Formats: sequence, C-alpha cells, structure tokens
Amino acid sequence: MVPPELELSSNLVEAAAQDLHDRRRAWIGRLPGIVADLADRWALTLEPPFQPGGECSWTAPARDPAGRDLVLKVGWTHDEGVHEAEALRLWDGRGAVRLYAEHVDGETTTLLLERARPGTELGRSLPEEEQDVVVAGLLRGLWAEPPAGHGFGRLTEMCEAWAREHEEHPDHPLDPGIAREGVALWRSLPTTADRELLLLTDLHAGNILAAEREPWLVIDPKPYVGDPAYDPMQHLLNCLDRLRADPRGLADRMADLCGLDRERFRLWLFARCAVESPWWPALAPIAVTLAP
Repeated sequence: MVPPELELSSNLVEAAAQDLHDRRRAWIGRLPGIVADLADRWALTLEPPFQPGGECSWTAPARDPAGRDLVLKVGWTHDEGVHEAEALRLWDGRGAVRLYAEHVDGETTTLLLERARPGTELGRSLPEEEQDVVVAGLLRGLWAEPPAGHGFGRLTEMCEAWAREHEEHPDHPLDPGIAREGVALWRSLPTTADRELLLLTDLHAGNILAAEREPWLVIDPKPYVGDPAYDPMQHLLNCLDRLRADPRGLADRMADLCGLDRERFRLWLFARCAVESPWWPALAPIAVTLAP
C-alpha cells in the first residue's frame, strides 16, 4: 500500500536538481510507480519517507503482513552502494541492520531492512568525544576478511578514481608540491597495506542509529576491500572543528581507538585532505599541518 501522493525526501530532490545528467532526475520521475510495484511485491504498508533522507535513495518505514517493523530502501544504483546487500549479508546483523530481502531491477536496487528503534542518530545522542569510541568499536567489530569469490570493489580502484578527479579539477587551494605529495600517497597507500579487510568507507555519526537489539547499528555502508587504516577518516572529517584545532592529536586518538598504526593513519588523513581540498577548501590547512 503506497500513499496516493508519494512524498520525496528533500536530500534526494536536491541532489537530483544539481545533477549534471538526466538519469537520476528521470529515475525520480519513475519512483512512484517503482515504489508501488515494490509494495505489491512484498505486500508492504508504507509510511512517509525519512527526512531529509539520502541523496541516492528513497527510504521509508514499512510493515509486512506479519507485522514486522521494516525499512524499505529504494536506491538509484551507483558504484559506491552497489555491494551494500552483500556486506549486510556477511555481517548478518552483527553491528549493522539485518537484510531481509533484495531486489535489483535495472537502475533500481531495493533492500528490505530491519528498522532500528528508537533510531536516533549517534550524532544527535552523544558528544563527539564519545562518538569516537562508538565509531571505533563498530569499525573493529565489522572489519572482516572478505569471502572467497566476493564481488566487492577494491579501495585501490576507488582511490585511483578520486585521484584522477582531483587532477582534472580546475581549482586547487594547496601549494602544488603538497598537492602532488598528497595525491601520490593517496595512490600508493592502498597498495602497501599489510592486510586487506572489508571496509565501510563512509561510517560517520549520521549512519549509526540507536537500537534495542544492540546499542548501535550501522546503516548505509559503502563497502570496499582494502586497508583498514582508511576507514575512520569520514568520522573525523565530520568533526571538522576538532580536526582543525588539533589534526595530529585527533588522528592519533582515533588510530589508538581503532588499533591502527598512528603514522600510517596520519598519512591517510593528510592524503585525503589534500585530494579532497578542491571541493572542500577547509581541508587545505589541515593537509598543510599533517604534511609529512
């Protein structure tokens, strides 16, 4: 059962409006029919979507005929999220929401998920210093050896794509020498890891929800296989004021919480701040401070 007028999440509408291509806008135009077909497929009763929602998916509370409390996630298929279901199956509810069903149809990837209750975001629940501990604990629990024959993308490939985008960007706020060093490290670090594990790559306090089955559950992983020293960075970038105030101290704290080599994590953080600085100029002075 779908509401007569399908409400869209604001982030999805905004992201589509800023797209340089027509594919996502066309997909959103088809979304009411897509959601209706999915509701029929699983006999779901749907509520309005979560707001502001994500940029590549329509996600709403749902119930099935058995009365299960679920979430329907209807996603526009994109590279970073294409293996979300595979990762959730591997974790099987350990530290992350459970996956109950998956359906892929062309540009649409749909997941039927466990709903975390009460579902309050970690970022709205605890101070950042306490968030550090939760994020680190979840990462250490979710890092896993990828199974033989897995389909996950590799961190080396993702980093190479980001490096090319950096080099093609017309505006660079960093000194060229520091920028070149950052890009070189960004390319080399994923090739020199002493272990490669299944990563989340986008874990931050907005993707961690309070739950009853476990204190905190992860949603919306973007899994790749690679160096675990990459994985805590997104959380730190979301704590920008603290990162600006003491880049090295905060990097060392997070490395210790995650059981990572301090120097290697600082190099990763420097490289990411350098590579991402054309789009996010506030990262440039952090890259300068962290430069080896």
